[in-house]
Amino acid sequence: MIKTKNLQRNLITFGIPALIIALMVLITKISIFQLNPNYLAIGIIFDLLFTVPFLYFLLIRKSDIPKTTVVPFLILGVIISSAILPSENQQYLNRFKVWILPIIELSILSYVIYNVRKVIKDYKQKKEYSFDFFTTLKNTCYEMLPKNVVIPVVTEIAVFYYGFIYWKKRELKENEFSYHKNSGTISLLIAIICIVTIETFVLHILLTKWSNLAAWILTFLSIYSGIQIFGFLKSMSKRPISIENNKLFIRYGIMTETTIDLKNIICIKISSKDIELDNETRKLSFLGELESHNVIIHLKKEYELIGLYGVKRKYKNLAIYVDDKVDFKNHISKHIN
Repeated sequence: MIKTKNLQRNLITFGIPALIIALMVLITKISIFQLNPNYLAIGIIFDLLFTVPFLYFLLIRKSDIPKTTVVPFLILGVIISSAILPSENQQYLNRFKVWILPIIELSILSYVIYNVRKVIKDYKQKKEYSFDFFTTLKNTCYEMLPKNVVIPVVTEIAVFYYGFIYWKKRELKENEFSYHKNSGTISLLIAIICIVTIETFVLHILLTKWSNLAAWILTFLSIYSGIQIFGFLKSMSKRPISIENNKLFIRYGIMTETTIDLKNIICIKISSKDIELDNETRKLSFLGELESHNVIIHLKKEYELIGLYGVKRKYKNLAIYVDDKVDFKNHISKHIN
């Protein structure tokens, strides 16, 4: 019964705006549009950019759907208007893109930043958990954005935050453990950045002889990849493994993370021996066999390892690297006992 009601509500919520959009597309295909393209184009632009988002807002205002999901409808209206209207009838659409759309984008970014700051203050007051920007940003965005876009948006913001904004040294607390100092991962990622830089320079020169556009596209993608790797690298020293409130928070920068209840840990073994990776046994590092491990955690039940862009994998045994493996094992054993 509940599922039927939810289905009916979703059909109304998304069906009515979709019906109006389909009607606008249909109008551009009939002969009457050819007779009055200028006036009808204005009406179509108004309906797609204002009527549809406003109607959708009215339909969701009393539901649990985030109000910021109005923005995707607005962007969809811009895309559809650009696709179905002749270029000579898009003057008002172009003005909207130049003057209104940037204001909306800045407003959303400001709203996200405002809410993140609010959550940060709340963390500092409660002090139940150590503050973690990436977790705070995710929790905030889940309340404001469609679930499908949260992880990509959060990942992009976090890359720039850890790469270029957060430079202060992270002092470890008694319940926190680093994993980047002796593992060799930092050196490997720096080497990858250097290789990407050199190859980009060489390939750019070669491609310019064939196509300037292709050369600059490749260069842009390479620079973007280098920025992401740099952000990943910096995040490792800012997001340590921690033990808080009977939970073990295992992080590998912003690349992978998981949370384990201490009561579900069978044992922790200090071991650097090669292990066979399968559906039950996994490595925390996204580099897999390229990075060593020195601790293996065995669990009573399955947990999820959340990777880049929200990719989830189940495990019962997890191999990780911890700089101070003995102290880490002793802390876990003390909490378990």
